[in-house]
Amino acid sequence: MRYRGALFRALNPIYAREPYSGRGAELYGGRFNPRGVPALYSSLTVITALREANQAGSFQPITLVSYDAEINGVFDSRDEAALRAAGCDTETLADSGWRDQMEEHGEARTQSLARVLMAKGYRAMLVRSFAPGSTANDLNLVLWEWGASAPARLTLVDDEKRLSG
Repeated sequence: MRYRGALFRALNPIYAREPYSGRGAELYGGRFNPRGVPALYSSLTVITALREANQAGSFQPITLVSYDAEINGVFDSRDEAALRAAGCDTETLADSGWRDQMEEHGEARTQSLARVLMAKGYRAMLVRSFAPGSTANDLNLVLWEWGASAPARLTLVDDEKRLSG
């Protein structure tokens, strides 16, 4: 599938001047990227981005950014048949124990799914949010490839150059 539209990220302020980096996910790994693989975790709505950024404890400082995106090669994890064909299921996507799996086995099952999808040429995955308070309508787009042009164009919305100074 293809995604075209706005995306939102609630960044740790440490990475605010590097909104394209994917460095945090690369260093620590994420639900849908193993350590060493950069990824941008974005949301289709501002409220979902806020929920994603503050999943534990008190609300912490964030920098909220928006992108204009046109991404080809998006895996839609809501398609249960396609998900099964990729060797996964919705219960595995929602499993909150992915960090424990990563520590015990070197890679969580959801990270293995990401490797399979990347090997098949997917640039991103559309997946529901599992942050507290989210519903099936709260969606994220996890990007494994992005850049300034097609087929995975991602453009930061910063007309006033607030992040460049």
